[in-house]
Amino acid sequence: MRKLITASFCLMIFMFTANAQTFNPVADTAAIVTSGSMRFTVLTPEMIRIEHSNMQHFEDRASFVVLNRKLPVPEYSTKTENGYLYITTEKLELKYKVGSNPMINDPCGPNLQITFDVNGETERWFPTKFDPYNLKGTCRTLDNAEGDVRSWLENGLVSRSGWAVIDEQQARNDGSYSLMFDGSDTVDWVAQRVDPNSMDMYFLGYGHDYKKALYDFTLIAGKIPMPPQYVFGYWYSKYQRYSEQDLRDIVAEIQNRDIPMDVLVIDMDWHMDGYNNRTDQTQWTGWTWNKELFPDPPGFINWLHSQNLKTTLNLHPADGIGIYEKNFAKLANDLGVSTSQTIPWNIENKKFYKAFFENILRPHENMGIDFWWLDWQQWMIARNEPKLGNTFWLNHVFFNDKKFQAKDRPVIFHRWGGLGNHRYQIGFSGDTYATFPSLAFQPYFTATASNVCYGYWSHDIGGHQQPGANDPELYLRWIQYGVFSPIIRTHATNASNIERRIWMYDNFPLMRDAIELRYSLIPYIYTYARYAYETGISLCRPMYYDYPENENAYTFEGEYMFGNDILVAPICKSGNGNPSIEQTIWLPEGKWYEVATGTTLDGNQVVSRNFTQEQIPYYYREGAVIPIYPPVQHLGNRPDTIIVQFAPGNKGECKLYEDENNNSNYEAGSFTNTLITQNTVENVSTYTVNARTGSFTGMPGSRSFHFQMLDKNQPVSVKVNGSNAEYTYDSKSRKIEVRVNNVSYGSLPLSIEVVNN
Repeated sequence: MRKLITASFCLMIFMFTANAQTFNPVADTAAIVTSGSMRFTVLTPEMIRIEHSNMQHFEDRASFVVLNRKLPVPEYSTKTENGYLYITTEKLELKYKVGSNPMINDPCGPNLQITFDVNGETERWFPTKFDPYNLKGTCRTLDNAEGDVRSWLENGLVSRSGWAVIDEQQARNDGSYSLMFDGSDTVDWVAQRVDPNSMDMYFLGYGHDYKKALYDFTLIAGKIPMPPQYVFGYWYSKYQRYSEQDLRDIVAEIQNRDIPMDVLVIDMDWHMDGYNNRTDQTQWTGWTWNKELFPDPPGFINWLHSQNLKTTLNLHPADGIGIYEKNFAKLANDLGVSTSQTIPWNIENKKFYKAFFENILRPHENMGIDFWWLDWQQWMIARNEPKLGNTFWLNHVFFNDKKFQAKDRPVIFHRWGGLGNHRYQIGFSGDTYATFPSLAFQPYFTATASNVCYGYWSHDIGGHQQPGANDPELYLRWIQYGVFSPIIRTHATNASNIERRIWMYDNFPLMRDAIELRYSLIPYIYTYARYAYETGISLCRPMYYDYPENENAYTFEGEYMFGNDILVAPICKSGNGNPSIEQTIWLPEGKWYEVATGTTLDGNQVVSRNFTQEQIPYYYREGAVIPIYPPVQHLGNRPDTIIVQFAPGNKGECKLYEDENNNSNYEAGSFTNTLITQNTVENVSTYTVNARTGSFTGMPGSRSFHFQMLDKNQPVSVKVNGSNAEYTYDSKSRKIEVRVNNVSYGSLPLSIEVVNN
């Protein structure tokens, strides 16, 4: 008997138009095929959920990884023939020996297998098959990493084999499992599986369409939430026994030297050593301000905010809450426990969570602490809930608590807790060694994390542990890499020999130039934060997403795409005292504009280029349209000018994305897009700012536009909306510049016509 299931199916690429994702863990019944102890759910033409339970207890609750199974049902057919069940979609054919154990391979072949096409070749998968070509994901931490530690990485969602598997019943690297959510209000709470011995896998057979695999993963696992815009600015951080006055002085030094900055991190010395009643030392765990270092915490936090700075406090929660902590008695009374002994850490208990947040954390949040740094380094598995990973659970609880307060846009700073953690940004990668090999590993590590949609790693820029003297070249190159990282946060351990104040270095002007470059790129970066939310494709991503059949895309691991239109190949090695350093770079097909030199290079080749210390190897794709900011000192105010750079090329566009920057209204449609295009026919180039679409509270009514046409000949004429216009031309840089001031958004489109020789 053959059964044909049809339903409307669409890819649903919502580019900048979708509202908040609606989760329903219960799949459409039309997508489900049951055979005895087996249940199959056809989620997309390339993705099938495979369950086996001898008890026939199948899970319809959300899991730590998968929140949503109610997708449009793709067309598929079923039949049972010669003792086998067949399920066939447009892309896959599943074959299962009815009544058998799916994990067993009998003499006739696997009891369960899926076949599909990868570039014209038939690929066959079965549950026990090992994949040597998985392109990897990420890992919990880089603590004590020195150099290349790719062996630490977990498997990702894409593979050169063309398939990947999400095995929800397989132990994670920390020994925990993907458990279930109970569907309770506010913060979904942990629940155990009904059948702990069941099989629960998701087969992904996307071939080399890596982008679609990641997009579809976000359909079932949730979107990558947008961080607030301020996190993309510069963070100053160092583990050091700073006082309030020390930090005020550092902020003054930064401002006096015109260094842009948005986040001041307060590491663990903010709290006292209550265990020994000492203020001259700090234990890992603490919840009460050290008044000798910080005599007026509310006043200090208010002052930071007055300086347009956000702040976070470092937390090491494992030792619980001691009797000496402020509000301890209230917490103990709410929990009904003794007031004469430490309350153990028990975040897996809902009553503890509610009482702890209310009595211990809320006073700090009400004071103005913007987000939390969860630096969990203790036991991996919760002590009071089987198989529950502490890292994942901390991230889930802290992020969702912030989310359901419905104040600022939720963000936490934390370690990777396994698949599903893409829903809780931002990652803290831990304590690497300050060496060039450690720096050289980070571009690969960061881009590869996008294979599990973990797109917001924050590294200790400069390195955490430093084996030798301060190296100005290493620190500069690390900061330059930080410009093209998800987050740029300088940091190090509390060793007195390590200096992270960039103005203390002879090459400080180059470091400041790099941070200023970062701030100029914020409109582009923020646009691609929205893109990541919509598509599952992170800001930093490997070259093989765009060029999956080109071997160079896999071998040139030190370069990556930064958004859709910028290729970055950061210098991660020493020049050994030479004025310039050679970098070997693969340029894909097309043409690429080398920003550091103003040179347009042909693609589809490997080139060797020389760069001075102030130069960063990054390239605009042919025809790219890059929106940037003029110089700014912080991201608290929206600049009234947008600079638009047009890379050489006949055609290109971008959608400049904007929203309210620090709330969740973007999920419900409060945002705008402004399409900016370039088009060249023969010797006439037209550059257009189209009418803005959408709206949000506080959106600008007018704006000045500064256009920069790169690598161009001297123009014959320049017109703005049909009238002759003033322009400047720099023959050395070959750049045309046109400024149009105070343009009302109601008067758009704005069109620039340039006639060249």
